[in-house]
Amino acid sequence: MGLSHNKTWLKQLLKPLMPAFREVMLLSLFVNILALGLPIFVLQVYDRVVFFQGTTTLIALVSGIAVVIAFDFVLRQARSRILQRAALLIDVKLGRGIFDKISAIPLRVLEQRPASYWHSLYRDGDNVRNMYSGPSAVLATELPFVPLFVILVFVIAAPIAWLLLIIIPAFMIVAWVSGAVLDKASRQERTGLLSRDELIADMLAGRTTMKALGLEEGFRNQWEEKHAEVITHSIARGRWNDTFANMSLSMAFITTVVLTSFGAVAILNQELSIGALIATNMLSNRLIAPMNQLVNTWRNLSSYHQSVDHLSEAFELAEERTEATIELARPRGELILQNVTFRFGENGPNVVDGVNMHFKPGGIIGLVGPNGAGKTTLIKLMQGLYEPTNGRVLLDGADLTQFTRRDLARWVGYVPQEAALFHGTIRDNIAGMNPDARDEEIIAAATAAGAHGFIADLPDGYGTDIGEAGRRLSGGQRQRIAVARALLNDPPILLLDEVAANLDREAEKALRDILVERSRDHTIVMATHTPIMLAACTHIVGLEKGRIAVAGPTKDVLAKVFDNLPRQAANASEPKAGAHLAEARKA
Repeated sequence: MGLSHNKTWLKQLLKPLMPAFREVMLLSLFVNILALGLPIFVLQVYDRVVFFQGTTTLIALVSGIAVVIAFDFVLRQARSRILQRAALLIDVKLGRGIFDKISAIPLRVLEQRPASYWHSLYRDGDNVRNMYSGPSAVLATELPFVPLFVILVFVIAAPIAWLLLIIIPAFMIVAWVSGAVLDKASRQERTGLLSRDELIADMLAGRTTMKALGLEEGFRNQWEEKHAEVITHSIARGRWNDTFANMSLSMAFITTVVLTSFGAVAILNQELSIGALIATNMLSNRLIAPMNQLVNTWRNLSSYHQSVDHLSEAFELAEERTEATIELARPRGELILQNVTFRFGENGPNVVDGVNMHFKPGGIIGLVGPNGAGKTTLIKLMQGLYEPTNGRVLLDGADLTQFTRRDLARWVGYVPQEAALFHGTIRDNIAGMNPDARDEEIIAAATAAGAHGFIADLPDGYGTDIGEAGRRLSGGQRQRIAVARALLNDPPILLLDEVAANLDREAEKALRDILVERSRDHTIVMATHTPIMLAACTHIVGLEKGRIAVAGPTKDVLAKVFDNLPRQAANASEPKAGAHLAEARKA
């Protein structure tokens, strides 16, 4: 079995359903009582009607069993409807809970697991729902009434009833063994499926690169290896499942043969009537049916336990703050980093190492440095996406950790290196977290980002469907829509990470002018190496290996960097960045 986890979420999910489950158990009680009617009917027909030619008795028995069958149908339908409502409630509550949990998990935790892990949570939710509303739930309501049928067999066929005390434990032992074996096989199959799904997700995410560079053959070997592993585990699990299913079926046949044989001897000894033997066989079939089902559906029980462990593990993960203690006014935009250090693992190197900075509204701060210097990580720390390993990030003197993600998203605009758009229209993507945004606000944000012009030229304008991840747009168009989304709420702080990477020169100049205008009363920090954007910066902070190597007014920093360019060129460490800085100095 899996690791032990806190299952409070499961108790909270099932608590509102307890009255419904009690109704199901009550209905199952009456269904099982009515199920006794058919064997009794057969017993009476053979023992009273056939031997005594009681036609009137037969008519009465048929009338009675017809009423029993009608009531049985009504009760089963009622039980099915209750379980369907329970399934609906589980789907709604658990689906919403999983979505809220994933939304509240910090970015760093989300990045630690592949996308396939988070996708599988919803499959786990389906397993939980099926356990409490599908055939497994019906089986759970049938098993408690097995003793009822055993008692009736002792009443009508005591000479052979003792056989059931051997047969029923045998079925339970087979079910228990099959559960242990199938649980292990199912876990191995699940691990292989997650690994294969992770590879598929990587292939689909990078399908353009894969096609362009002809990487299919390289992926093929990995795919075949992982797929073969999944098939091997699936075959092993299926083989065991079929073995136990066939074993339980054979045991059901053996039960009929044994009961009939011993019953025949009892009839010859005049200890049992023919009607009692036939009724006993019917009751034994009614007894064996849930036992067979228990063996055949043990895989579902194993999958359920794995899903509960998986969901419990996810629900135990730390969350960001989702509710603010008090309603805070719009901040001025003063951002302070106090001895901020960050690393991705406990024993990993410091990606950001002891950084102290103080930003105020007015001017643009440029972050420069070679690849891996920590610029992107530092911006994520300032946005609150990462929590510092040591130190603090303050917004207007208050620690970022006391704000909710929704507050920070409104107050700190962020445009990452890769503009992430979502399936839908251009309007939907600009509106982002504010679907109630007015049209004039969306147009103003798009105009400020330099996107209104090309949007207006599209046949459907702001209603244009951009496709999956915005693939129907160019890289520059996606970038400008991402900037418009960040500008929509007019945040006092704006963080830009290589925002001009996909923009042409004219679009970059237009964005620069907009940022210069906004920087008069906003705090703007951007990581960039482009000359046009560097020339717009009032201050520059140079990072190297997570530390501040140089900082100050742009003209002073560029002068220092420019004076060191010959030495940098000799080391050939970052020639492209050096050329950009030199060009920016001239600008």
